[in-house]
Amino acid sequence: MSETKPASRWSLWLPLAIFLGFVGLVMFGLYRPADREVASAMIGKPLPEFALRAAVPDRPGLARADLADGKPRLLNIFASWCVPCAVEAPQLAALKEQGIEIAGVAIRDRPEDVANFLARHGNPFTRIGADDRSIVQLGIGSSGVPETFVIDGKGTIRYQHIGEIRPEHVALLREKLKEAGQ
Repeated sequence: MSETKPASRWSLWLPLAIFLGFVGLVMFGLYRPADREVASAMIGKPLPEFALRAAVPDRPGLARADLADGKPRLLNIFASWCVPCAVEAPQLAALKEQGIEIAGVAIRDRPEDVANFLARHGNPFTRIGADDRSIVQLGIGSSGVPETFVIDGKGTIRYQHIGEIRPEHVALLREKLKEAGQ
């Protein structure tokens, strides 16, 4: 009879132990859902100074001062080439119909493309600034399009919604605007 060395016994059980550890981690992840909320470092901070030229001829451009006039509003970051931006267009129209003011920032876009996008999907914006080099976009902590910010009447960012606005997000945005007006 040959004796089995203790080290070789462990090597037989090691794959099973690794597998059971992996199964345990997967089960832990399934029972504890991930937090999908992205905490923006810009919440509670004032918008940086900026003045953007008009993105289309029929709407004025956008400056920080326009967003610090005492009235809370939404600031929507969008682009004509952005498919999710077209998806959120009906929700932006619904918010506008409810009396919510929405300012827009068009990212890296041509005026004719922005005009065509708005003609196809509607124009809920009171002002639209052209951010040709994404300087304002990056300055307010936006990493992509679309993104929507709730701005209070002093020009301070109160909430950031990443991604397209879906029908189920409209009530939340209204609530965040109401909080920003208090």
